[in-house]
Amino acid sequence: MKTKHIKKSIFSILVFLLIFTSFSNISSLAFGPSSDKIYQGIDVSNWQGNIDFRAVKNSGIEVVYIKSSEGRSFIDPYFETNYNNARANGLKVGFYHYVTARTVAQAREQALFFAKVINGKHIDCRLAMDFENFGDLSVTEINNISKAFLETLETTTNSKTVIYSNSYSARTIFSSELTKYPLWVANYGVSSPGSNGKWDTWVGWQYTSTGTVNGISGYVDRNQFTDGIFLSSDIDIPESEIPITPDASTSNTITYTVKPGDTLSEIALKYGTTVSSIVSLNPIIKNPNLIYPGQQFVIQTSSTSSSSGTIVYTVKKGDTLSQIALNYGTTVSSIVSLNPVIKNPNLIYPGQRFIIATSSIISGGDNSCGKILYKIKYGDTLSAIALKYGDTVQEIAMLNNIQNPNLIYAGSIIRIPNCK
Repeated sequence: MKTKHIKKSIFSILVFLLIFTSFSNISSLAFGPSSDKIYQGIDVSNWQGNIDFRAVKNSGIEVVYIKSSEGRSFIDPYFETNYNNARANGLKVGFYHYVTARTVAQAREQALFFAKVINGKHIDCRLAMDFENFGDLSVTEINNISKAFLETLETTTNSKTVIYSNSYSARTIFSSELTKYPLWVANYGVSSPGSNGKWDTWVGWQYTSTGTVNGISGYVDRNQFTDGIFLSSDIDIPESEIPITPDASTSNTITYTVKPGDTLSEIALKYGTTVSSIVSLNPIIKNPNLIYPGQQFVIQTSSTSSSSGTIVYTVKKGDTLSQIALNYGTTVSSIVSLNPVIKNPNLIYPGQRFIIATSSIISGGDNSCGKILYKIKYGDTLSAIALKYGDTVQEIAMLNNIQNPNLIYAGSIIRIPNCK
C-alpha cells in the first residue's frame, strides 16, 4: 500500500511539472500591449495633404506621429504645419524619421539630421526609427545601422526612442540586442499582433494602412498605443548647432526656371533626381504640387547613390507597382519613397513616369529574404503558396504589398520571404 501511494505521488508531481512547463512555454510566447490603457492614434506625412486636426481630435484620436524627415536631407513639406496644428488641438505628438542609411556612418549622420530638424520642438512621445527598406544589406549590417542610429539619436536629443517595424522584420531581421528599445509593430488584418519571439510587449500597434478618420481625406495609418510610447515627461528637443547641408558629393547644381505646364515630378525625372531632393534644397517650395512659371530653384544634377543610379520608368497598361518592383529587383516602398507623385501605391496610370533606383537591386549578401520569385497559377491561393514554402500568408502579403490576401491573379509574380 505504501508503494502504491509513493507511485501515485510521483505521478501527481510529474503531471504538475508537465502542466507547469506547458504553461511557462505559453507564457514565454505571450505578446501583448505594455499597459492596459490603450490610446487611439494615427501617423501622418505629406501623403495625407492638409489635415483638419480639430476634426481628428473630435473623432477620438489622442496621439499623432508626424513624419519629420527622411535620409540626410529631406524634410517632409507638411512637417511644420502638421506639428503646429496637432499641438494647437491638444494631441499628443511624436516624430518619426525614415532611415535610408547603408552604412553605420550614414546612420549616425541621419540621426543628427533628424535631431536638427526637430530641434526646439515639444514632444510627448518617443522618437521613432522607421527603417524598413533594406535593399541588399545583410542582417548584420541592418542591425549595426539601427543600433548606431538609435544610440546617436538618444545621445543627441536626450530623449528615448522606439523602433517601428512590421512583425515580419521584428521576427526575422532585428536582433534581440535591440529589444532594449520598445517596439511599435505593424501587423494588419489580425485581432492582435503576432509574437516575434524577441519583444515581450508592444508600445504601438499599427493595425491598418487603410484607416479613415474625420479631418483626413483618403486613407491614413491607424494605431493603438500604450503608456510605453510616452516619454516620462513631455520635453522640448534642445536647440543644436548640427548643420543641415546637402551631400558633399553632389556639388553639381543648376538653377532651373519653371515653364508653363511644368510639374516638379517631371522636372525631377528630367534631371535624374527626386522631388524630395529638390524640395529639401529649396525651402521656397512650400507645396510640391504647386509651382509657378518663372519660379527659380536649385537642382542637383548628380546623386549620392552609391552604385548604378536610377532609371525612368513609364507605366504600361496592366502594370502594377508590385510587379514593376519585382521586375527591377526593388520594393514598392522604395519606389514610393522616391516618387511623392505616387499618392496611392495601388493606383498608377499608363503613361505615368517615375524614378526607380537601380542600386536597390537585390544581390548577394547574408540577407537572402525575398529572393525567391513565384508566378501565380490558376487555382493558387496565398495560403497554399505559404504552406509550400514554410511561410505565412501575412508575411507574403506584407512583402508584396498585397492588400487583400484572398485576391491574387494568375500570371502575377510575387516574392517569397523564405528567411527561414
